[in-house]
Amino acid sequence: MPNIPEYYSSLPPFLELFQSGFPILTYHKIGNRPRGTRLKGLYVKPSLFKKQLEELRRERFSSANLLTATRVQQRNRERAIAITFDDGYANVLENALEAMRDTGFRAIQFLVPDRLGQCNEWDSASGEVREPLMNIAQVKEWLAAGHEIGSHTLTHPFLTKVPLANAREEIVASKKKLEDLFAHEIKHFCYPYGDWNSAVRDLVQECGYTSACTTEAGVNEPRISPFQLKRFTARYRSRSWKNFRDDAARLFRKLVVISI
Repeated sequence: MPNIPEYYSSLPPFLELFQSGFPILTYHKIGNRPRGTRLKGLYVKPSLFKKQLEELRRERFSSANLLTATRVQQRNRERAIAITFDDGYANVLENALEAMRDTGFRAIQFLVPDRLGQCNEWDSASGEVREPLMNIAQVKEWLAAGHEIGSHTLTHPFLTKVPLANAREEIVASKKKLEDLFAHEIKHFCYPYGDWNSAVRDLVQECGYTSACTTEAGVNEPRISPFQLKRFTARYRSRSWKNFRDDAARLFRKLVVISI
């Protein structure tokens, strides 16, 4: 298996890997980066998002529930994939629904229920640009389009840095609040910042969830714990000598095959 890029931007470098286990892609914001953005990699342009979905569709990948991660065989013959969004940004609703509808993909949005209709206040300390989060009506629109929701805690804290009792409240109360607001059972959880340890993981399981997503990169094989699901962060392709070299190598191999 060749070296896999740290981030997902296009399918060809990942195609073989995505057939060896269950892949999960994660996004945050779908839209153009505003001036002053610090975490540029959290933005994916709508045109790139659509291109990424079209690549997956051409190679016969299709959406699957997160629990597929524990059922897929060693070889992902069905070409199942899950698409996730963290935080509940309004620009996902505005800029991603059409592309998913046109390509037949479904996704899950991990929401921060105490911040619905507000902004990403958890980023304010770092000076990050404020972005609107979906409000209750927009989440209902998301659900009506056939997509899922999950919990990302009440307020988006580092769960390993707060007392365990506080972590429990963030995990339990967020599930109940989302279920009360939207009349949907909340089965899936996502650790904010990918921050978790065994105590936090066990709390998530005890509180009635059936899966939890991390930020660890990789595909999920059958033996993976459903509370330690790996995901690839999708983003734009960075400009680097390594990427240029890898692209040139792939082009050369393709030309060799054509000439033969």
